[in-house]
Amino acid sequence: MAASDSFSGKDRRHQLEQMANPAEPLDLLVVGGGITGAGIALDAAARGLRVGLVEMQDFAAGTSSRSTKLVHGGLRYLKQLEIGVVAEVGRERAIVYENGPHVTTPERMLLPIYRGGTFGRFSTSLGLRVYDFLAGVKRGERRSMLTAAETLAREPLLKRDGLLGGGYYVEYRTDDARLTLEVLKEAAARGAMAVNYAKVTGFRYEAGRLIGAEVKDLAGGRTYELRARKVVNAAGPWVDALREMDRSRLGKMLQLTKGVHLVFDQGRFPLRQAVYFDTPDGRMVFAIPRDGKTYVGTTDTVYHGELTHPHMTGADRDYILDAVNGMFSGLAVTAADVESSWAGVRPLIYEEGKSPSEISRKDEIWESTSGLITIAGGKLTGYRKMAEMVVDRVSAKLKREFGRSFAACSTRTLPISGGQVGGSQGLPGFAARKAQEAAERGIPQALAAKWAARYGANVDRLLAIAAEVVGRGAPVAAVDSRRLPLEVAVPLRYALEAEMAMTPADFFVRRTGALMFDIAWVRRWKEPVLEEMARYFGGSEELKRRWAAELDRALEAAVVPKNG
Repeated sequence: MAASDSFSGKDRRHQLEQMANPAEPLDLLVVGGGITGAGIALDAAARGLRVGLVEMQDFAAGTSSRSTKLVHGGLRYLKQLEIGVVAEVGRERAIVYENGPHVTTPERMLLPIYRGGTFGRFSTSLGLRVYDFLAGVKRGERRSMLTAAETLAREPLLKRDGLLGGGYYVEYRTDDARLTLEVLKEAAARGAMAVNYAKVTGFRYEAGRLIGAEVKDLAGGRTYELRARKVVNAAGPWVDALREMDRSRLGKMLQLTKGVHLVFDQGRFPLRQAVYFDTPDGRMVFAIPRDGKTYVGTTDTVYHGELTHPHMTGADRDYILDAVNGMFSGLAVTAADVESSWAGVRPLIYEEGKSPSEISRKDEIWESTSGLITIAGGKLTGYRKMAEMVVDRVSAKLKREFGRSFAACSTRTLPISGGQVGGSQGLPGFAARKAQEAAERGIPQALAAKWAARYGANVDRLLAIAAEVVGRGAPVAAVDSRRLPLEVAVPLRYALEAEMAMTPADFFVRRTGALMFDIAWVRRWKEPVLEEMARYFGGSEELKRRWAAELDRALEAAVVPKNG
Protein backbone atom coordinates (compact mmCIF):
# COMPACT_ATOMS: atom_id res chain seq x y z
CA MET A 1 0.00 0.00 0.00
CA ALA A 2 1.38 3.41 -0.93
CA ALA A 3 1.87 6.17 1.56
CA SER A 4 -1.16 8.30 2.30
CA ASP A 5 -1.57 11.24 -0.06
CA SER A 6 -2.73 13.33 2.91
CA PHE A 7 0.42 12.92 5.02
CA SER A 8 1.38 16.56 4.62
CA GLY A 9 1.89 19.54 6.87
CA LYS A 10 -1.20 21.18 5.44
CA ASP A 11 -3.29 18.23 6.64
CA ARG A 12 -2.21 18.38 10.29
CA ARG A 13 -5.19 20.40 11.50
CA HIS A 14 -7.63 17.97 9.87
CA GLN A 15 -5.80 15.03 11.44
CA LEU A 16 -6.01 16.60 14.90
CA GLU A 17 -9.69 17.39 14.45
CA GLN A 18 -10.34 13.79 13.46
CA MET A 19 -8.46 12.54 16.52
CA ALA A 20 -10.47 14.91 18.71
CA ASN A 21 -13.86 13.89 17.30
CA PRO A 22 -15.89 13.14 20.48
CA ALA A 23 -18.20 10.83 18.54
CA GLU A 24 -15.30 8.53 17.65
CA PRO A 25 -12.84 8.08 20.51
CA LEU A 26 -9.51 6.56 19.61
CA ASP A 27 -8.89 2.94 20.44
CA LEU A 28 -5.27 3.90 21.02
CA LEU A 29 -3.40 7.16 21.47
CA VAL A 30 0.37 6.82 21.05
CA VAL A 31 2.52 9.55 22.59
CA GLY A 32 5.88 9.70 20.83
CA GLY A 33 6.82 9.75 17.15
CA GLY A 34 10.13 7.92 17.23
CA ILE A 35 10.64 4.41 15.90
CA THR A 36 8.93 2.79 18.89
CA GLY A 37 5.78 4.89 18.61
CA ALA A 38 5.77 4.57 14.83
CA GLY A 39 5.99 0.79 15.08
CA ILE A 40 3.12 0.67 17.56
CA ALA A 41 0.97 2.89 15.33
CA LEU A 42 1.60 0.66 12.30
CA ASP A 43 0.94 -2.59 14.15
CA ALA A 44 -2.27 -1.24 15.68
CA ALA A 45 -3.56 0.27 12.43
CA ALA A 46 -2.82 -2.96 10.54
CA ARG A 47 -4.97 -4.83 13.09
CA GLY A 48 -7.88 -2.42 12.64
CA LEU A 49 -7.59 -0.18 15.70
CA ARG A 50 -8.47 3.50 15.42
CA VAL A 51 -5.08 5.00 16.16
CA GLY A 52 -3.78 8.50 16.81
CA LEU A 53 -0.13 9.47 17.35
CA VAL A 54 1.25 12.78 18.55
CA GLU A 55 4.87 13.92 18.66
CA MET A 56 5.92 17.17 20.32
CA GLN A 57 8.90 17.67 17.97
CA ASP A 58 9.35 16.41 14.45
CA PHE A 59 9.01 12.69 13.86
CA ALA A 60 12.27 10.91 14.79
CA ALA A 61 13.74 14.16 16.13
CA GLY A 62 14.86 12.52 19.36
CA THR A 63 16.79 9.28 19.67
CA SER A 64 15.44 7.86 16.40
CA SER A 65 17.50 10.16 14.19
CA ARG A 66 20.58 10.14 16.43
CA SER A 67 21.60 6.47 16.58
CA THR A 68 24.60 4.67 15.07
CA LYS A 69 22.28 4.02 12.09
CA LEU A 70 22.67 0.27 12.27
CA VAL A 71 20.01 -2.40 12.43
CA HIS A 72 22.35 -4.74 14.24
CA GLY A 73 22.15 -7.85 16.37
CA GLY A 74 24.03 -6.57 19.37
CA LEU A 75 27.17 -8.66 19.17
CA ARG A 76 28.61 -6.85 22.19
CA TYR A 77 25.75 -8.11 24.35
CA LEU A 78 27.25 -11.59 24.14
CA LYS A 79 30.02 -10.25 26.41
CA GLN A 80 27.31 -9.43 28.95
CA LEU A 81 25.65 -12.84 28.39
CA GLU A 82 22.40 -11.20 27.27
CA ILE A 83 21.57 -14.19 25.11
CA GLY A 84 17.87 -13.33 24.82
CA VAL A 85 18.59 -9.82 23.55
CA VAL A 86 21.03 -11.12 20.92
CA ALA A 87 18.65 -13.83 19.74
CA GLU A 88 15.61 -11.56 19.46
CA VAL A 89 17.11 -8.50 17.81
CA GLY A 90 19.39 -10.66 15.66
CA ARG A 91 16.39 -12.33 14.09
CA GLU A 92 14.57 -9.03 13.74
CA ARG A 93 17.36 -7.64 11.51
CA ALA A 94 16.31 -9.74 8.54
CA ILE A 95 12.63 -8.83 9.01
CA VAL A 96 13.40 -5.10 9.09
CA TYR A 97 15.58 -5.52 5.99
CA GLU A 98 13.06 -7.44 3.91
CA ASN A 99 10.18 -5.10 4.83
CA GLY A 100 12.17 -1.98 3.93
CA PRO A 101 15.20 -2.79 1.74
CA HIS A 102 15.34 0.81 0.49
CA VAL A 103 16.22 2.06 3.99
CA THR A 104 18.29 -0.91 5.18
CA THR A 105 21.25 -2.62 3.54
CA PRO A 106 23.73 -5.36 4.56
CA GLU A 107 27.10 -4.03 5.70
CA ARG A 108 30.11 -6.34 5.98
CA MET A 109 31.77 -5.64 9.32
CA LEU A 110 35.41 -6.26 10.22
CA LEU A 111 36.38 -6.92 13.84
CA PRO A 112 40.20 -6.72 14.06
CA ILE A 113 41.94 -8.88 16.66
CA TYR A 114 45.07 -7.58 18.40
CA ARG A 115 47.52 -9.06 20.83
CA GLY A 116 46.43 -8.00 24.30
CA GLY A 117 43.06 -6.74 23.05
CA THR A 118 39.56 -7.47 24.32
CA PHE A 119 38.99 -10.22 21.77
CA GLY A 120 41.23 -13.20 20.98
CA ARG A 121 41.02 -15.36 17.87
CA PHE A 122 39.30 -18.24 19.64
CA SER A 123 36.83 -16.10 21.59
CA THR A 124 36.00 -14.05 18.48
CA SER A 125 35.46 -17.15 16.36
CA LEU A 126 33.29 -18.75 19.01
CA GLY A 127 31.38 -15.54 19.71
CA LEU A 128 30.61 -14.93 16.04
CA ARG A 129 29.56 -18.56 15.57
CA VAL A 130 27.17 -18.29 18.52
CA TYR A 131 25.98 -14.95 17.14
CA ASP A 132 25.21 -16.55 13.76
CA PHE A 133 23.26 -19.32 15.50
CA LEU A 134 21.28 -17.08 17.85
CA ALA A 135 20.48 -14.51 15.17
CA GLY A 136 19.52 -17.13 12.58
CA VAL A 137 22.00 -15.62 10.11
CA LYS A 138 21.52 -16.95 6.57
CA ARG A 139 24.33 -19.00 5.08
CA GLY A 140 25.70 -16.32 2.74
CA GLU A 141 26.13 -13.84 5.60
CA ARG A 142 27.73 -16.07 8.23
CA ARG A 143 31.02 -15.17 9.83
CA SER A 144 34.47 -16.02 8.55
CA MET A 145 37.84 -15.68 10.27
CA LEU A 146 40.67 -13.80 8.53
CA THR A 147 44.43 -13.86 8.82
CA ALA A 148 46.32 -10.65 9.59
CA ALA A 149 47.16 -10.27 5.89
CA GLU A 150 43.53 -10.79 4.85
CA THR A 151 42.40 -8.30 7.48
CA LEU A 152 44.79 -5.62 6.19
CA ALA A 153 43.77 -6.34 2.59
CA ARG A 154 40.19 -5.43 3.51
CA GLU A 155 41.22 -2.31 5.48
CA PRO A 156 44.79 -1.09 4.91
CA LEU A 157 44.37 1.84 7.33
CA LEU A 158 44.35 -0.47 10.36
CA LYS A 159 47.41 -0.36 12.60
CA ARG A 160 49.69 -3.29 11.89
CA ASP A 161 51.44 -3.62 15.23
CA GLY A 162 50.07 -6.62 17.13
CA LEU A 163 47.42 -7.51 14.54
CA LEU A 164 46.55 -11.22 14.71
CA GLY A 165 43.65 -11.37 12.27
CA GLY A 166 40.00 -10.48 12.19
CA GLY A 167 36.42 -11.63 12.32
CA TYR A 168 34.24 -10.87 9.31
CA TYR A 169 30.45 -10.81 9.64
CA VAL A 170 27.36 -8.93 8.50
CA GLU A 171 25.38 -6.15 10.13
CA TYR A 172 22.76 -3.91 8.49
CA ARG A 173 23.14 -0.18 7.90
CA THR A 174 20.05 2.02 7.91
CA ASP A 175 18.83 5.59 7.77
CA ASP A 176 17.14 5.68 11.17
CA ALA A 177 15.03 8.79 10.56
CA ARG A 178 13.83 7.59 7.18
CA LEU A 179 13.03 4.15 8.59
CA THR A 180 10.85 5.86 11.19
CA LEU A 181 9.15 7.99 8.55
CA GLU A 182 8.44 5.04 6.27
CA VAL A 183 6.89 3.10 9.16
CA LEU A 184 4.72 6.11 10.02
CA LYS A 185 3.69 6.66 6.40
CA GLU A 186 2.58 3.04 6.14
CA ALA A 187 0.64 3.43 9.37
CA ALA A 188 -1.05 6.53 7.89
CA ALA A 189 -1.84 4.63 4.70
CA ARG A 190 -3.62 2.07 6.87
CA GLY A 191 -5.71 4.64 8.66
CA ALA A 192 -3.57 5.88 11.54
CA MET A 193 -3.61 9.61 12.24
CA ALA A 194 -0.16 10.98 13.08
CA VAL A 195 0.84 14.59 13.74
CA ASN A 196 4.20 16.15 14.61
CA TYR A 197 4.67 19.33 16.67
CA ALA A 198 1.72 18.31 18.86
CA LYS A 199 2.50 18.19 22.59
CA VAL A 200 0.59 16.41 25.34
CA THR A 201 0.05 19.08 28.01
CA GLY A 202 -2.12 17.02 30.34
CA PHE A 203 -3.94 13.73 30.77
CA ARG A 204 -7.67 13.32 31.23
CA TYR A 205 -9.26 10.91 33.72
CA GLU A 206 -12.66 9.56 34.72
CA ALA A 207 -12.97 7.82 38.08
CA GLY A 208 -9.19 7.60 38.22
CA ARG A 209 -8.90 5.90 34.84
CA LEU A 210 -6.99 7.50 31.97
CA ILE A 211 -9.37 8.35 29.13
CA GLY A 212 -7.33 10.70 26.92
CA ALA A 213 -5.11 13.74 26.75
CA GLU A 214 -5.00 17.45 26.13
CA VAL A 215 -2.79 18.14 23.12
CA LYS A 216 -1.48 21.52 21.99
CA ASP A 217 -0.69 22.06 18.31
CA LEU A 218 2.66 23.85 18.60
CA ALA A 219 2.49 24.92 14.94
CA GLY A 220 -1.12 26.12 14.86
CA GLY A 221 -1.59 27.18 18.48
CA ARG A 222 -4.90 25.44 19.13
CA THR A 223 -5.47 22.93 21.94
CA TYR A 224 -7.43 19.68 21.39
CA GLU A 225 -9.08 17.19 23.74
CA LEU A 226 -8.38 13.65 22.55
CA ARG A 227 -10.39 10.78 24.01
CA ALA A 228 -8.80 7.35 23.86
CA ARG A 229 -9.65 3.94 25.28
CA LYS A 230 -5.94 3.25 25.80
CA VAL A 231 -2.87 5.50 25.92
CA VAL A 232 0.69 4.31 25.29
CA ASN A 233 3.68 6.34 26.47
CA ALA A 234 6.41 5.76 23.86
CA ALA A 235 8.18 9.06 24.44
CA GLY A 236 11.75 7.75 24.64
CA PRO A 237 13.87 10.06 26.83
CA TRP A 238 10.66 11.84 27.92
CA VAL A 239 9.01 8.64 29.22
CA ASP A 240 9.54 9.59 32.86
CA ALA A 241 8.20 13.12 32.29
CA LEU A 242 4.90 11.63 31.09
CA ARG A 243 4.86 9.20 34.02
CA GLU A 244 5.33 12.22 36.28
CA MET A 245 2.36 13.87 34.56
CA ASP A 246 0.39 10.69 35.26
CA ARG A 247 1.68 10.73 38.89
CA SER A 248 3.02 7.22 38.34
CA ARG A 249 6.77 7.72 38.28
CA LEU A 250 7.38 4.91 40.75
CA GLY A 251 9.74 1.96 40.86
CA LYS A 252 12.02 1.67 37.82
CA MET A 253 13.23 4.84 36.15
CA LEU A 254 15.24 5.79 33.10
CA GLN A 255 19.01 6.16 33.01
CA LEU A 256 19.78 8.53 30.15
CA THR A 257 23.10 8.15 28.37
CA LYS A 258 24.54 10.19 25.53
CA GLY A 259 26.16 8.94 22.36
CA VAL A 260 28.12 11.13 19.93
CA HIS A 261 29.23 10.40 16.35
CA LEU A 262 31.71 12.30 14.17
CA VAL A 263 31.66 12.56 10.38
CA PHE A 264 34.75 12.90 8.16
CA ASP A 265 35.12 13.28 4.42
CA GLN A 266 36.49 10.13 2.78
CA GLY A 267 39.22 12.24 1.24
CA ARG A 268 40.60 12.69 4.75
CA PHE A 269 39.53 9.35 6.23
CA PRO A 270 39.41 6.95 3.24
CA LEU A 271 37.89 3.97 5.03
CA ARG A 272 37.13 1.08 2.65
CA GLN A 273 35.51 -1.26 5.08
CA ALA A 274 33.20 -0.89 8.11
CA VAL A 275 35.19 -1.69 11.25
CA TYR A 276 34.05 -2.54 14.78
CA PHE A 277 36.92 -2.09 17.20
CA ASP A 278 37.66 -1.90 20.92
CA THR A 279 39.16 1.11 22.64
CA PRO A 280 41.70 1.22 25.48
CA ASP A 281 38.90 1.64 28.06
CA GLY A 282 37.17 -1.52 26.83
CA ARG A 283 34.33 0.13 24.91
CA MET A 284 33.46 -0.77 21.32
CA VAL A 285 33.35 1.79 18.49
CA PHE A 286 32.09 1.62 14.90
CA ALA A 287 33.76 3.29 11.90
CA ILE A 288 31.51 3.10 8.84
CA PRO A 289 31.87 4.39 5.26
CA ARG A 290 28.72 5.99 3.85
CA ASP A 291 28.08 8.11 0.75
CA GLY A 292 31.60 9.51 0.43
CA LYS A 293 31.94 10.05 4.19
CA THR A 294 33.19 8.06 7.15
CA TYR A 295 31.36 8.28 10.44
CA VAL A 296 32.62 7.04 13.79
CA GLY A 297 30.93 6.45 17.12
CA THR A 298 29.79 6.21 19.68
CA THR A 299 30.50 7.61 23.14
CA ASP A 300 28.48 6.35 26.11
CA THR A 301 28.22 8.71 29.07
CA VAL A 302 25.57 9.42 31.69
CA TYR A 303 23.52 12.43 30.61
CA HIS A 304 21.67 14.96 32.77
CA GLY A 305 21.38 17.80 30.27
CA GLU A 306 18.65 19.29 28.12
CA LEU A 307 16.86 16.56 26.14
CA THR A 308 15.66 18.35 23.03
CA HIS A 309 19.10 19.37 21.76
CA PRO A 310 21.87 17.14 23.13
CA HIS A 311 25.24 18.43 22.02
CA MET A 312 28.74 17.20 21.28
CA THR A 313 31.29 18.41 23.81
CA GLY A 314 35.02 18.83 23.39
CA ALA A 315 35.57 15.74 25.54
CA ASP A 316 33.23 13.68 23.33
CA ARG A 317 35.04 14.79 20.19
CA ASP A 318 38.50 14.15 21.66
CA TYR A 319 37.52 10.68 22.87
CA ILE A 320 36.50 9.63 19.36
CA LEU A 321 39.50 11.29 17.72
CA ASP A 322 41.80 9.44 20.10
CA ALA A 323 40.02 6.16 19.34
CA VAL A 324 40.35 6.71 15.59
CA ASN A 325 44.02 7.67 15.71
CA GLY A 326 44.77 4.74 18.02
CA MET A 327 43.24 2.20 15.62
CA PHE A 328 44.08 3.69 12.21
CA SER A 329 47.80 4.37 12.30
CA GLY A 330 49.12 7.21 10.20
CA LEU A 331 45.72 8.85 9.82
CA ALA A 332 46.27 11.61 12.41
CA VAL A 333 42.83 13.19 12.12
CA THR A 334 42.23 16.34 14.14
CA ALA A 335 39.27 18.44 15.22
CA ALA A 336 39.68 20.45 12.02
CA ASP A 337 38.85 17.31 10.00
CA VAL A 338 35.44 16.85 11.61
CA GLU A 339 32.83 17.90 9.02
CA SER A 340 29.75 17.22 11.12
CA SER A 341 28.53 15.38 14.19
CA TRP A 342 25.40 14.34 15.99
CA ALA A 343 24.53 13.56 19.59
CA GLY A 344 21.69 11.39 20.83
CA VAL A 345 20.21 10.37 24.16
CA ARG A 346 19.50 6.71 24.92
CA PRO A 347 16.53 6.04 27.22
CA LEU A 348 17.86 3.02 29.13
CA ILE A 349 16.37 1.50 32.26
CA TYR A 350 18.41 2.32 35.38
CA GLU A 351 20.39 -0.52 36.93
CA GLU A 352 22.16 0.03 40.25
CA GLY A 353 25.94 0.00 40.06
CA LYS A 354 26.24 -0.39 36.30
CA SER A 355 28.18 1.91 33.96
CA PRO A 356 26.42 3.32 30.87
CA SER A 357 27.98 0.69 28.61
CA GLU A 358 26.92 -2.13 30.95
CA ILE A 359 23.24 -1.18 31.23
CA SER A 360 20.99 -3.63 29.42
CA ARG A 361 19.26 -2.58 26.21
CA LYS A 362 16.27 -4.78 27.07
CA ASP A 363 12.83 -3.24 26.69
CA GLU A 364 10.20 -3.29 29.42
CA ILE A 365 6.50 -2.48 29.56
CA TRP A 366 4.99 -0.85 32.65
CA GLU A 367 1.36 -0.03 33.42
CA SER A 368 0.22 2.52 35.95
CA THR A 369 -2.87 2.30 38.16
CA SER A 370 -4.58 4.81 35.83
CA GLY A 371 -3.97 2.55 32.83
CA LEU A 372 -1.07 4.43 31.20
CA ILE A 373 1.03 1.85 29.34
CA THR A 374 4.71 2.77 29.10
CA ILE A 375 7.32 1.12 26.85
CA ALA A 376 10.94 1.91 27.70
CA GLY A 377 14.42 0.68 26.83
CA GLY A 378 14.99 -1.46 23.77
CA LYS A 379 16.87 -0.95 20.53
CA LEU A 380 16.07 0.38 17.07
CA THR A 381 16.46 -3.14 15.68
CA GLY A 382 13.74 -4.53 17.92
CA TYR A 383 11.10 -1.88 17.23
CA ARG A 384 8.68 -4.23 15.42
CA LYS A 385 8.75 -6.87 18.15
CA MET A 386 8.35 -4.22 20.84
CA ALA A 387 5.31 -2.89 18.99
CA GLU A 388 3.84 -6.37 18.72
CA MET A 389 4.10 -6.89 22.48
CA VAL A 390 2.51 -3.52 23.25
CA VAL A 391 -0.38 -3.93 20.81
CA ASP A 392 -0.99 -7.50 21.98
CA ARG A 393 -1.49 -6.06 25.47
CA VAL A 394 -3.70 -3.21 24.22
CA SER A 395 -5.82 -5.58 22.13
CA ALA A 396 -6.32 -7.95 25.05
CA LYS A 397 -7.46 -5.07 27.26
CA LEU A 398 -9.83 -3.71 24.61
CA LYS A 399 -11.40 -7.15 24.28
CA ARG A 400 -11.74 -7.64 28.03
CA GLU A 401 -13.00 -4.13 28.83
CA PHE A 402 -14.97 -3.19 25.71
CA GLY A 403 -15.70 -6.51 24.00
CA ARG A 404 -13.76 -5.44 20.90
CA SER A 405 -11.70 -8.00 18.98
CA PHE A 406 -8.89 -7.30 16.56
CA ALA A 407 -6.69 -9.29 14.22
CA ALA A 408 -3.36 -10.76 15.23
CA CYS A 409 -0.05 -9.03 14.46
CA SER A 410 0.80 -9.02 10.73
CA THR A 411 3.92 -6.85 10.60
CA ARG A 412 6.43 -9.70 10.28
CA THR A 413 5.73 -9.80 6.53
CA LEU A 414 4.28 -6.31 6.05
CA PRO A 415 6.38 -3.99 3.85
CA ILE A 416 6.71 -0.47 5.17
CA SER A 417 6.00 2.51 2.90
CA GLY A 418 8.29 2.32 -0.13
CA GLY A 419 9.17 -1.29 0.63
CA GLN A 420 6.95 -2.78 -2.07
CA VAL A 421 9.86 -3.55 -4.41
CA GLY A 422 9.92 -7.34 -4.28
CA GLY A 423 12.04 -7.59 -1.15
CA SER A 424 15.79 -7.23 -0.97
CA GLN A 425 16.29 -9.33 -4.09
CA GLY A 426 13.96 -7.13 -6.10
CA LEU A 427 15.37 -3.71 -5.21
CA PRO A 428 18.32 -3.56 -7.67
CA GLY A 429 16.13 -4.47 -10.64
CA PHE A 430 13.43 -2.08 -9.49
CA ALA A 431 15.92 0.79 -9.23
CA ALA A 432 17.32 0.02 -12.70
CA ARG A 433 13.82 0.05 -14.23
CA LYS A 434 12.99 3.37 -12.61
CA ALA A 435 16.26 4.90 -13.84
CA GLN A 436 15.35 3.88 -17.37
CA GLU A 437 11.82 5.27 -17.01
CA ALA A 438 13.32 8.52 -15.78
CA ALA A 439 15.60 8.82 -18.80
CA GLU A 440 12.59 8.44 -21.07
CA ARG A 441 10.95 11.37 -19.25
CA GLY A 442 13.98 13.64 -19.50
CA ILE A 443 15.11 13.09 -15.90
CA PRO A 444 18.78 12.21 -15.22
CA GLN A 445 19.17 8.47 -14.64
CA ALA A 446 21.67 8.86 -11.82
CA LEU A 447 19.26 11.08 -9.91
CA ALA A 448 16.41 8.63 -10.39
CA ALA A 449 18.56 5.72 -9.24
CA LYS A 450 19.48 7.69 -6.11
CA TRP A 451 15.82 8.42 -5.40
CA ALA A 452 14.81 4.80 -5.97
CA ALA A 453 17.43 3.68 -3.45
CA ARG A 454 16.23 6.24 -0.88
CA TYR A 455 12.45 6.20 -1.41
CA GLY A 456 11.85 2.71 -2.79
CA ALA A 457 8.42 2.25 -4.37
CA ASN A 458 7.53 5.86 -3.54
CA VAL A 459 9.96 6.97 -6.25
CA ASP A 460 7.06 7.08 -8.71
CA ARG A 461 5.73 10.12 -6.85
CA LEU A 462 9.13 11.84 -7.12
CA LEU A 463 9.43 11.03 -10.81
CA ALA A 464 5.99 12.52 -11.42
CA ILE A 465 7.04 15.70 -9.61
CA ALA A 466 10.30 15.81 -11.58
CA ALA A 467 8.45 15.36 -14.87
CA GLU A 468 6.30 18.38 -13.99
CA VAL A 469 9.40 20.45 -13.22
CA VAL A 470 11.15 19.39 -16.43
CA GLY A 471 7.96 20.06 -18.36
CA ARG A 472 7.88 23.63 -17.06
CA GLY A 473 11.37 24.14 -18.39
CA ALA A 474 13.03 24.43 -14.99
CA PRO A 475 16.79 23.86 -15.20
CA VAL A 476 18.15 20.43 -14.31
CA ALA A 477 21.66 21.34 -13.14
CA ALA A 478 22.83 24.94 -12.79
CA VAL A 479 20.17 27.26 -11.40
CA ASP A 480 19.90 30.91 -10.64
CA SER A 481 19.14 32.17 -7.14
CA ARG A 482 15.40 32.06 -7.71
CA ARG A 483 15.10 28.39 -8.61
CA LEU A 484 16.03 25.04 -7.21
CA PRO A 485 17.61 22.17 -9.15
CA LEU A 486 15.78 18.86 -9.43
CA GLU A 487 18.00 17.27 -6.77
CA VAL A 488 16.63 19.77 -4.24
CA ALA A 489 13.22 20.75 -5.58
CA VAL A 490 11.81 17.25 -5.99
CA PRO A 491 12.71 15.77 -2.57
CA LEU A 492 11.62 19.04 -0.96
CA ARG A 493 8.19 18.99 -2.56
CA TYR A 494 7.80 15.30 -1.70
CA ALA A 495 8.81 15.98 1.92
CA LEU A 496 6.20 18.75 2.12
CA GLU A 497 3.38 16.87 0.43
CA ALA A 498 3.95 13.31 1.63
CA GLU A 499 6.23 13.40 4.71
CA MET A 500 4.86 16.22 6.87
CA ALA A 501 8.07 18.29 6.83
CA MET A 502 7.25 21.52 8.64
CA THR A 503 10.59 23.35 8.81
CA PRO A 504 13.84 23.52 6.81
CA ALA A 505 15.53 21.59 9.65
CA ASP A 506 12.99 18.79 9.18
CA PHE A 507 14.02 18.58 5.54
CA PHE A 508 17.78 18.90 5.91
CA VAL A 509 18.18 16.77 9.04
CA ARG A 510 15.52 14.03 9.01
CA ARG A 511 14.10 13.84 5.46
CA THR A 512 17.49 13.81 3.72
CA GLY A 513 20.17 13.35 6.41
CA ALA A 514 22.15 16.04 4.62
CA LEU A 515 23.14 17.99 7.72
CA MET A 516 25.08 14.94 8.88
CA PHE A 517 26.41 13.58 5.59
CA ASP A 518 26.53 16.56 3.21
CA ILE A 519 26.67 19.67 5.33
CA ALA A 520 28.04 21.77 2.44
CA TRP A 521 24.84 20.97 0.49
CA VAL A 522 22.79 22.29 3.41
CA ARG A 523 24.76 25.53 3.53
CA ARG A 524 24.39 25.98 -0.22
CA TRP A 525 20.63 25.47 -0.38
CA LYS A 526 19.35 26.59 3.02
CA GLU A 527 18.15 30.03 1.92
CA PRO A 528 16.30 28.91 -1.26
CA VAL A 529 14.70 26.00 0.62
CA LEU A 530 13.56 28.35 3.38
CA GLU A 531 11.97 30.66 0.80
CA GLU A 532 10.26 27.77 -0.97
CA MET A 533 8.84 26.41 2.29
CA ALA A 534 7.61 29.87 3.27
CA ARG A 535 5.77 30.11 -0.05
CA TYR A 536 4.26 26.65 0.45
CA PHE A 537 2.93 27.40 3.94
CA GLY A 538 2.33 31.13 3.47
CA GLY A 539 4.82 31.81 6.23
CA SER A 540 5.41 35.25 7.71
CA GLU A 541 8.77 37.00 7.98
CA GLU A 542 8.80 36.16 11.69
CA LEU A 543 8.31 32.45 10.93
CA LYS A 544 11.12 32.57 8.38
CA ARG A 545 13.40 34.14 10.99
CA ARG A 546 12.56 31.35 13.46
CA TRP A 547 13.22 28.69 10.84
CA ALA A 548 16.54 30.27 9.89
CA ALA A 549 17.61 30.51 13.52
CA GLU A 550 16.69 26.87 14.15
CA LEU A 551 18.69 25.68 11.15
CA ASP A 552 21.66 27.89 12.02
CA ARG A 553 21.69 26.40 15.53
CA ALA A 554 21.68 22.90 14.08
CA LEU A 555 24.54 23.74 11.71
CA GLU A 556 26.58 25.22 14.55
CA ALA A 557 25.87 22.30 16.90
CA ALA A 558 27.10 19.87 14.24
CA VAL A 559 30.59 21.38 14.20
CA VAL A 560 31.16 23.44 17.37
CA PRO A 561 31.49 21.63 20.72
CA LYS A 562 29.31 23.02 23.45
CA ASN A 563 32.16 23.54 25.90
CA GLY A 564 35.05 24.24 23.53
